[in-house]
Amino acid sequence: MGVSGVAEHGDGSSVPDEEWERFLRESADDVADAPKEPSARARVVAQRLREEPESPQAWRSHTPALPRRKKQGWYVVGFLASIALLVVALMPGRVVGLFGDDAQPDTPLAAESGRPDQAPPTPPAERPTLDQPFRGSPAARWADNAAGITVPEAKATGWMSTAEVAQALGRTRDFLAAASLDPAVLRGDRPTKAIARINPHQKDVQDYLSTAFRTPSKENDPLLLFSRFDKTRTRLVGDVVKTRGRMTYQQGERGALQVTTDITYVYPVVRAAAGSDDVERTIVRREVVVSWDNPAKVITEPGTFSLVSYKLDMTNGGCGAPNGYLNPVFGSGQDTGAGDGPAIDPYDRSTPLEQRTDKGCDRATRT
Repeated sequence: MGVSGVAEHGDGSSVPDEEWERFLRESADDVADAPKEPSARARVVAQRLREEPESPQAWRSHTPALPRRKKQGWYVVGFLASIALLVVALMPGRVVGLFGDDAQPDTPLAAESGRPDQAPPTPPAERPTLDQPFRGSPAARWADNAAGITVPEAKATGWMSTAEVAQALGRTRDFLAAASLDPAVLRGDRPTKAIARINPHQKDVQDYLSTAFRTPSKENDPLLLFSRFDKTRTRLVGDVVKTRGRMTYQQGERGALQVTTDITYVYPVVRAAAGSDDVERTIVRREVVVSWDNPAKVITEPGTFSLVSYKLDMTNGGCGAPNGYLNPVFGSGQDTGAGDGPAIDPYDRSTPLEQRTDKGCDRATRT
């Protein structure tokens, strides 16, 4: 067979002429170590290896995906976002102040679980309207009516079981609602339902109740326990009263369940005359302590409690001689009223009520 040109090794290199001639001679002599001419298949494989230098993939083998290259800018954005969240968590009030009133949520505040350590922040100074009677007031975020009165978890105390304590707490809240939120009572009616909760055998209290509605005075003022407006001169705006406060309890005398309530009520009102739209707010805070006595030790009636103490602080409710009604002052510039006592913030619940009573007619810093 005639051969021309050069042959190729398995690695694709050419065989020199001298080496090829030696191969022919040794092949004729049957030399075992003589180099063999590469086959056509070997030449094809060599050519393919030159064109595809990478190792072939094994069947069912897995090559891990290379990690994606992250842009450094996203690290910076994430870091800044973390700082922002930390600032919001530590100083929510200041963050709200940076963005104005629109940054405040519309949902009610969480229930009050303990005495706050400071007064609520001051919203933008905006006049209330018939459609928004709590505008410009911290009470705008308070709960409506009895929902703002926090009732604690019941536990067996004194002579009462857990279930009986829960019932007594519920009845105490019912009394507060009947005394300070009942629409008929707010229009000046006698608080019959609330009075029915008071132990009829408690003589000093019964004397107070019989006198207070007949001949009101500083000592016998129905406002100490009940909220009432003279419907001939004052009308409530809407059917919502904003409330905030809590109830606590402990074992009292002779094993009784003693319940302490500290509630602030915010009443939006206008003059009774038709077409009146000059909205003002009257703010009342009461601390009432009641005792659910053991009938085996105290003369009482089922479902009634004895009054231990009751205190009142009110803003824009009148500074004259008591007449049994809340008497708000109307007119632009009369929000804070006038008085001879110290200036107080009626929304500040951080101060015990006993420090705010019997000091004359205070001047409110806001309503």
